[in-house]
Amino acid sequence: MTINKLRFCAVLIGAFAAGSLLTARLMKIQEARAASNRVYELRFYHTYPGRLTPLVTRFRNGEVQVFEKNHMNFMGAWVPQDAPNHENLFIYLLAHESREAAKKNWAGFGADPDWKTIQKTSEADGKIVEKVDNWFLDPTDFSPLK
Repeated sequence: MTINKLRFCAVLIGAFAAGSLLTARLMKIQEARAASNRVYELRFYHTYPGRLTPLVTRFRNGEVQVFEKNHMNFMGAWVPQDAPNHENLFIYLLAHESREAAKKNWAGFGADPDWKTIQKTSEADGKIVEKVDNWFLDPTDFSPLK
């Protein structure tokens, strides 16, 4: 091989490597941007005594569907195994496209006629939720929920 051919091959390999690195970095930036807005909302509902079962029933029989209708991705719900929280604490996780979307989603949910009917029916015997704690969460880079 001549020196010119070797130089050409070296330049070609270098250009390919640089292009590959640039493409890989751009893809990671795009992935990070796409994932960076998604936010999770962890909610803890503390119920009045004896009102956990009606809350679970309300979620099972319609509230989750109203979440989904209002662009809230319902990820799951839990009840602690151990007393005293087993008797009055309901925990669930939602995903939103962004914090701004969460605000819009909750406004839509609150105005939704299906939600108003579900709430009125489920609270015919009295209020269910005494207190709500919630946090917006960002997934870590190693989280499967990115």
